[in-house]
This record gives sequence, structure tokens and C-alpha cells, in this order.
Amino acid sequence: MVEQSSPELPSADIAIIGGSGFYSFFEEGAATVTVDTPYGSPAAPITVGDVEGKRVAFLPRHGARHEFAPHTIPYRANLWALRMLGVRQVFAPTTTGSLTPELAHGAMVVPDQLVDRTSGRTQTYFDGGGVHVQFADPYCPVLRKAASQPGTIEGGVLVVIEGPRFSTRAESLWFARQDWSLVNMTGHPEAVLARELEMCYATIALVTDLDAGIEVGAGVRAVDVFAEVQRNIGSLKTLVRSAIAAAPEGACDTCRVHEGETLPIELP
Repeated sequence: MVEQSSPELPSADIAIIGGSGFYSFFEEGAATVTVDTPYGSPAAPITVGDVEGKRVAFLPRHGARHEFAPHTIPYRANLWALRMLGVRQVFAPTTTGSLTPELAHGAMVVPDQLVDRTSGRTQTYFDGGGVHVQFADPYCPVLRKAASQPGTIEGGVLVVIEGPRFSTRAESLWFARQDWSLVNMTGHPEAVLARELEMCYATIALVTDLDAGIEVGAGVRAVDVFAEVQRNIGSLKTLVRSAIAAAPEGACDTCRVHEGETLPIELP
């Protein structure tokens, strides 16, 4: 691969942020880009290549070798670096636990709502200036439609926990009783940071387990989660490519949130 670094950055229209077990996307012909941001370095160098006739940037959320735990991921640097490349649309594949037996191992879900149960994570670029982004619908409807390919399950509530531990049985049952359907550790603050940067964003959730309290047994184990990812990684990448092909060009009006506002920082 060709290596590049800022300030001579390539451009990309769409980004893929890969989750656990999803550490690469391009087979050949991609450039590796090192980007510096005001918030430090992103989790890994970004690769940029062509997919379905579009320029696509790929960034592994946890790092190229899973160096970052969910609570230590440099979320602000990750999203800012992608915006620096011109990205305005982000698909975010992620592993999730299921909170209902109806969503079994290997299911791929395009959620439409998010609940934040994290703590202590920096979740904004705006520390002053009275900026409050609209977040009633946290995922871009245009990208959700593109990701809702045959075989996917459309809709659902993703609750994001702090981690890195898995839920207790009591917590899992509580989440399920709220009619939340999925649980993971990385969906927030990624989604809201994308919204602050006026980037369309949609999650594609791969179900890897039934959460503790839903399934009788020893509970969730990381080794089983990674094994399930490897069983489904080919299908997940195929789905992502189909979503890229179906995505229209440019950011949608729903995700443009700063029109007429004076921001306390200059967006890239």
C-alpha cells in the first residue's frame, strides 16, 4: 500500500468504522494515510480505496490489533480525522449482544434508536458556546435505508454500556424489560460526535451473543464473541459493500445541524 500523511490528504466520500474483529477492508489498491488531529491520533492509520465506484475510507475503531478498549477509544480523533478527509457519510459495523431471543447469533440489525448508559466519556467537541445538536433520531435515515439490505433486520434500540466488562444478569434483564433490543460498548459517543460534525451515520449491528440474563449459562465470554465475528465477517463485509453501493451522494439535510449557528470551533 502507498503511505501518505497530512497535509497532502486524499479525499473520501464514505467511511467505514470497523468494530471488533473487523480490522481491514481493502484487499489491494488502497493508500494508507496518517492523520493528525487536534484531539490526538486516531485509533489507527486510515486506508482509502475504491468500493462500488466510490472513494471509501476505512478505520478500525479499536486499532489495527485491537489496542483500544471501548472506554479508551479515541472517538473524537477518529471522527475528526475522517472529516478531514472529506467524509460526510459513515457506516459503523459493530458487534452487539441481543436482549431478546428473537435476535439470534449472526443476525444483522440496523437500529433506529440509541440509549446511552456510558459514564466519563468525552462526548462532544463543543465545551462552550451553547451548542446543542438535535439528536432525537441518532441515526441517519438515508444511510439506514441503504444499510437495510435483504436479510437485515430494520429497527431496534441499541443500549451502550461503559464496559469493558459485560452486563450482570440483573442489568441485562433490566435492559430487556425496557424493550431495548441490543447492547454494546462502542455505539456512543461515536454517533453524537458524527452528528456534531454533520456526518451522516448509521450502525450495522452483528449479533454475537444472547446477553447475560437472557440465556441460561455462564454468561457472555469475549472468546465466543470473537469466534462469532469470524464466522460472519465475510457476510458482514458483503453487506457493507452493498450499503455503500446503495448510499446516495453527500450528507442529507437531516444531518446538517449547524446552519446559521456560530460555532466555538472551526470544523474541518
